[in-house]
Amino acid sequence: MALSISNRVSIEDWEIEWHAIRSSGAGGQNVNKVATAVHLRFDIRASSLPDQYKERLLERRDRRITRDGVIVIKAQRFRSQDKNREDALTRLEAIVRNATAVARRRKPTKPSQPAKRKRLDAKTRRGRTKTLRTSPSRHD
Repeated sequence: MALSISNRVSIEDWEIEWHAIRSSGAGGQNVNKVATAVHLRFDIRASSLPDQYKERLLERRDRRITRDGVIVIKAQRFRSQDKNREDALTRLEAIVRNATAVARRRKPTKPSQPAKRKRLDAKTRRGRTKTLRTSPSRHD
């Protein structure tokens, strides 16, 4: 079963490497005995993703992406391994989708004349208020 990123792009199961590990933190005997946490490893360079996706992922400054171009996700939120696997896949999907999203270009704008005037009037009023707080000998 492939992980669907978009209509045309998906990640095949064989491209994802899984390792079951013990969860850290509180949890009593269950944490000490059962390997419910999951490490997901996804090699970007060796994947079947389109080159544009690969480039964008590799350019990202994300601590989950190693220098070798491998995405490493540790999922240990849940007490069952299956739920942690689903969580890791969801997070991988989010990383890939966010890398491919194109940010809108900012249209530079200028404040209107009335907005400028209003801002300057407010500054003048504020300055007068502060002047009135000084000692009477300093008033001009």
